[in-house]
Amino acid sequence: MTDVAATVTVYPDGPLVLRGDFAVRGVDGEPIDTGRVVALCRCGRSALKPLCDGSHKKSRRRIDAAVDD
Repeated sequence: MTDVAATVTVYPDGPLVLRGDFAVRGVDGEPIDTGRVVALCRCGRSALKPLCDGSHKKSRRRIDAAVDD
Protein backbone atom coordinates (compact mmCIF):
# COMPACT_ATOMS: atom_id res chain seq x y z
CA MET A 1 0.00 0.00 0.00
CA THR A 2 1.08 3.53 -0.63
CA ASP A 3 -0.83 5.26 2.20
CA VAL A 4 -3.25 7.07 -0.10
CA ALA A 5 -6.25 7.96 2.03
CA ALA A 6 -9.29 5.88 1.19
CA THR A 7 -12.43 7.69 0.11
CA VAL A 8 -16.00 6.39 -0.08
CA THR A 9 -18.53 7.80 -2.54
CA VAL A 10 -22.20 6.94 -2.08
CA TYR A 11 -24.14 6.87 -5.34
CA PRO A 12 -27.90 7.45 -5.03
CA ASP A 13 -29.63 4.10 -5.55
CA GLY A 14 -26.24 2.64 -6.48
CA PRO A 15 -23.11 1.20 -4.92
CA LEU A 16 -20.56 2.49 -2.45
CA VAL A 17 -17.35 3.16 -4.38
CA LEU A 18 -14.09 2.94 -2.45
CA ARG A 19 -10.91 4.48 -3.83
CA GLY A 20 -7.40 4.56 -2.39
CA ASP A 21 -5.73 2.19 0.08
CA PHE A 22 -8.15 -0.18 1.79
CA ALA A 23 -8.71 -3.88 2.37
CA VAL A 24 -11.92 -5.81 1.77
CA ARG A 25 -12.35 -9.20 3.45
CA GLY A 26 -15.02 -11.80 2.79
CA VAL A 27 -17.17 -13.42 5.47
CA ASP A 28 -14.49 -16.09 5.80
CA GLY A 29 -11.91 -13.42 6.67
CA GLU A 30 -9.96 -13.95 3.47
CA PRO A 31 -8.94 -10.83 1.54
CA ILE A 32 -10.77 -10.04 -1.68
CA ASP A 33 -8.41 -8.66 -4.31
CA THR A 34 -9.97 -5.39 -5.46
CA GLY A 35 -7.09 -3.18 -6.49
CA ARG A 36 -7.46 0.50 -5.59
CA VAL A 37 -11.08 1.01 -6.71
CA VAL A 38 -14.09 -1.15 -5.87
CA ALA A 39 -17.88 -0.82 -6.00
CA LEU A 40 -19.67 -2.49 -3.08
CA CYS A 41 -23.28 -3.64 -3.40
CA ARG A 42 -25.91 -1.82 -1.33
CA CYS A 43 -29.06 -3.25 -2.94
CA GLY A 44 -28.53 -6.89 -1.98
CA ARG A 45 -29.21 -8.12 -5.53
CA SER A 46 -25.63 -8.60 -6.76
CA ALA A 47 -24.53 -12.12 -7.72
CA LEU A 48 -20.98 -11.03 -6.79
CA LYS A 49 -21.62 -9.82 -3.21
CA PRO A 50 -20.04 -7.92 -1.62
CA LEU A 51 -19.10 -6.47 -5.02
CA CYS A 52 -21.61 -4.61 -7.19
CA ASP A 53 -22.56 -6.22 -10.50
CA GLY A 54 -24.98 -3.50 -11.64
CA SER A 55 -28.12 -5.39 -10.56
CA HIS A 56 -29.49 -2.22 -8.94
CA LYS A 57 -30.04 -0.79 -12.44
CA LYS A 58 -32.71 -3.40 -13.21
CA SER A 59 -35.04 -2.20 -10.45
CA ARG A 60 -36.93 1.05 -10.05
CA ARG A 61 -37.14 0.54 -6.29
CA ARG A 62 -34.98 2.70 -4.10
CA ILE A 63 -32.08 0.88 -2.48
CA ASP A 64 -33.05 2.03 1.01
CA ALA A 65 -36.49 0.46 0.55
CA ALA A 66 -35.04 -2.76 -0.88
CA VAL A 67 -32.67 -3.23 2.08
CA ASP A 68 -35.55 -2.89 4.55
CA ASP A 69 -37.60 -5.67 2.86
